[in-house]
Amino acid sequence: MTMTKGQGVQDRDMLYTETERDLAAALSDLLASRAAPADVLARTEQPLTYDTGLWSTVAAEIGIAGLLIPEALGGAGGSYTELAAAAEQFGAAVAPIPYLGSAAVATAVLLSAARSAAARNPAAGPAEPFVSGLTGPAAFAQAAAFRARAAADAAGAAGTAPVSPAAGLLRQLADGSLTAALAVDVTTAPGAPFPATARVAGRDGTGVVKLRGTIKAVADALPADVLLVPADGVPSGLYLVEAAAPGVHRTPITSLDMTRQLCDISLDGAPARQVAVGAEAGAAVAAGLMAGATVLAAEQLGLAQRCLELTLAYVKERRQFNRQIGSFQAIKHRLADLWTTITLAAAASRYAAACLAADAQDTPVAVALAKSACCDAAVIAAQECVQMHGGVGFTWEHPAHLYLKRAKAASLAFGTPGAHRASLATLANLPGPDA
Repeated sequence: MTMTKGQGVQDRDMLYTETERDLAAALSDLLASRAAPADVLARTEQPLTYDTGLWSTVAAEIGIAGLLIPEALGGAGGSYTELAAAAEQFGAAVAPIPYLGSAAVATAVLLSAARSAAARNPAAGPAEPFVSGLTGPAAFAQAAAFRARAAADAAGAAGTAPVSPAAGLLRQLADGSLTAALAVDVTTAPGAPFPATARVAGRDGTGVVKLRGTIKAVADALPADVLLVPADGVPSGLYLVEAAAPGVHRTPITSLDMTRQLCDISLDGAPARQVAVGAEAGAAVAAGLMAGATVLAAEQLGLAQRCLELTLAYVKERRQFNRQIGSFQAIKHRLADLWTTITLAAAASRYAAACLAADAQDTPVAVALAKSACCDAAVIAAQECVQMHGGVGFTWEHPAHLYLKRAKAASLAFGTPGAHRASLATLANLPGPDA
């Protein structure tokens, strides 16, 4: 079902498709064998807690890295609903992989930049030949790929190929050979001003610029090969920086969630090349932040569901006064309330992913609702998991603390629940208490 900008998704079936169920099952099996709680706990005691081997498998063999990228650029041509289904599994396992920063945020940034490049391409021709079953940013990027290829063919005699930098990067991301991260503070919410804490400090005349500045608390940047850096300039722009380039320094910082490390990035005359500029750069960063909030909401949903599953299993086994503690009325009520909270959050998450996939008019409202609802559900579920497990739930060996730390940390990322509720009130034109 293809929808255009301005349409809603009221008629769309919010149930999981067969493709989404198959993808979730494959990831569940893989994570059960490669990211069991004991494995994740062991990694948190290492300097670099990311499991690069697991990420390589997830990215290249299962195809998560290219899930949003159209087939014309080597990807799977999927949408945010499939990525959200995958994110639920990653949240359930608190998987220490940089899928959020690379396969969701950075990919969304580059898809937006590719779309903008296609719109500016004078040799692009009509858009009709590029229409397919894809929706949202994947469709736009597919159009960019075909247009760039047509322009390259037209310029073949001159030996030039005006392919946008974004399209080239997307090809590398799709095959899993490259991991990227958007260099912004992890707490930056959708709708925030252009986050240009770095600045352009010089140019060498060959298209390479020098960047200076410091970006605090960046998620998923430690294992990244390239950084997408918003920078102040005349005008402001988005720049590609090789993570191993001279002048680039990444310093790990203490993170509440040890499975998703943060780092400070310092740029001291780091060489960079332009990906997008002006309004196009702003639109690309905004697309990345919106994708991050949507996919992170789905991850929080998966975490909440796993916490409920673990807690239910425990209260059916644990006995006090010769009775299962799950038979106590107080426990039943708490678990029933938690189930209701998670079920409502699931509806919000599915709708947000569907809106983003369709580039629907309701997307900002749906994402604000999903991020706030899913983060609240995850924190409550993790707290109940710790408490209802009793003494064992407070031990280091039990994974409950991993879920609680991930839930708390993810609640701050891409806007807090309170910030999204405030945004939701504005978007829905709800009067304040003094109105």
